[in-house]
Amino acid sequence: MTGTIERTKRNDYRRFQAISTRWMDNDVYGHVNNVVYYSWFDTAVNRLLVVNGVLDIHNGATIGLVVETGCRYFSPTAFPDEIQAGVRVAHVGTSSVRYEIGLFRNNEEDAAAVGHFVHVYVDRKTERPVPVDDKMRGFLESLKA
Repeated sequence: MTGTIERTKRNDYRRFQAISTRWMDNDVYGHVNNVVYYSWFDTAVNRLLVVNGVLDIHNGATIGLVVETGCRYFSPTAFPDEIQAGVRVAHVGTSSVRYEIGLFRNNEEDAAAVGHFVHVYVDRKTERPVPVDDKMRGFLESLKA
């Protein structure tokens, strides 16, 4: 996805993570505040990586740092909506990955919001870029659109 972020559908994504909205997510306008969406992106991607055994957030030698992010909103979400975060990978480079996330409200087929972020994988101690290892690369390739 380059340039304009287009609205997507559920079948455009490889994996999904369920996210429950919380009472505190709503703002004074009665919908989920925009900053919460970025938290959902981060949660959906990192949960997939952790539960699939390709990222050890506590002891791993490699961590992912977000270097770019963006979001386009199409329709509001609000507590008590249930959100399904669809995740796919658009590009895997030497040390970076572009993730694309679609947020789906309840059982809707069209995304309420579509976003992306780029992780650069770095050595935990030096924070210098390192190549994506084979195990991680294999998993990321399975998420490609």
